[in-house]
Amino acid sequence: MASQEIEALAGALARLPGLGPRSARRAVLHLMKRRENALQPLLAALQNVADKLANCSNCGNVDTADPCSICRDARRDQRSLCVVEEVADLWALDRSRLFPGRYHVLGGRLSALEGVRPDDLNIDGLLRRVAAGGIDEVVLAMNATLEGQTTAHYLAERLEKHPVRLTQLAHGLPVGGELDYLDEGTLAQALRARRPVA
Repeated sequence: MASQEIEALAGALARLPGLGPRSARRAVLHLMKRRENALQPLLAALQNVADKLANCSNCGNVDTADPCSICRDARRDQRSLCVVEEVADLWALDRSRLFPGRYHVLGGRLSALEGVRPDDLNIDGLLRRVAAGGIDEVVLAMNATLEGQTTAHYLAERLEKHPVRLTQLAHGLPVGGELDYLDEGTLAQALRARRPVA
């Protein structure tokens, strides 16, 4: 039996996505065996992020600065804006390095079953950014789920009065798929084949 502190650490790790109790215990054992090379650097990195963690007031990304590194990057195309449901989707798309513009994180998707309404999402922030001008294209990069497509349709209606070109990711994405779980090749194809919103 491990001490209460070690069990508490394993329990905390088990709450992370993709880790169950067994995997968490294996991770704890690995960290304890490699205290200097694994545990101490992990503790330092966690503390550093915890001290600096911030939500970008512009796009909704999570970073260690506000505005985030993407919004501060002058090399990015300010005329293109990619709207995603969650920060994980932003990170998945940005890893592909195929979208040169900026992002906007809604913080979820519309869902009648879960009680998520338009007021619960960062839609007003999106509308303010588009209304401020300087954006030529808005890419609706919603997940290929019923709720994702409902959200895309709602956003298209709200944005139709603005002089921007609306596009969405190609429907080559698997139905029910989530952007964060797709490989770069699939994401690359979806971005290249984006099309206007009907």
